[in-house]
Amino acid sequence: MLEARNITYRVGQKTLVAEFSASFAPGGLHLIIGPNGAGKSTVIKLLARLIRPQTGIVEYQGADISRTGEADLAKRRAVLSQAIEVAFPLTVREVVMMGRYPHFGGRPGRIDEQIVDELMEVFEVAEFGERNYQTLSGGERQRVNFARVLAQLRRASAGSDEPAGAPAANEPCRYLFLDEPLTFLDIRHQIEFMKKVREFTRAPDIVTVGVVHDLNLAARFSDRIVVLDRGRVAADGAPAEVLTADRIVEVFGVRPTFVPFDQPGIHLIFE
Repeated sequence: MLEARNITYRVGQKTLVAEFSASFAPGGLHLIIGPNGAGKSTVIKLLARLIRPQTGIVEYQGADISRTGEADLAKRRAVLSQAIEVAFPLTVREVVMMGRYPHFGGRPGRIDEQIVDELMEVFEVAEFGERNYQTLSGGERQRVNFARVLAQLRRASAGSDEPAGAPAANEPCRYLFLDEPLTFLDIRHQIEFMKKVREFTRAPDIVTVGVVHDLNLAARFSDRIVVLDRGRVAADGAPAEVLTADRIVEVFGVRPTFVPFDQPGIHLIFE
């Protein structure tokens, strides 16, 4: 469980996030939406302890993360941002292996190599594993970083060399934060990524909180949506409860049309 209580963040005299409170349970996909400047990315940074609030508290399983050591945090919290820069000419495989750094000292072990191989296949980047990361397109780089981030959180089975999603009874939760992860991706890879994230977040020890701009993708894939407006929570609940016409007009300033959809869920178009 992740819980934020009354967190406020200011830059100078400007309040970016005001008294934000929410709880995020494992086993589901929680997405934050809102207009530009609503404070979405700032909330992700606060929840992941990339920045610290002036007031309020963030807890992972009841423990105040302001008191958690960086080494411990790196083993169970991973963040995927919209723009990842690598200053050195690393290969794609070396970038994915960066996700395993918190888990080994000196050199990667067989399990680390195995996890990297598996995730490079999952995200369709294995074929250019020896290429210079800097030569890739924006979409290819983002897929590489999906693999890197999930490699950071991937566990091996107790007493086994096989990667596994099921936690031992005493294992702490893992926390995945996604800050506009669909940047640079074409529509096929956007949908494929969201499907893979949904599958990964079904594990009973994974807490996933992300930011997306596309309301249709949020409605289709999320279990829960938090709507931010000017740094405050405007709504919080299931997609069908949150994405009403009146609320979309109030927060985004546009009126949607709801289109009948064969599958469960809602679909919106905007004029």
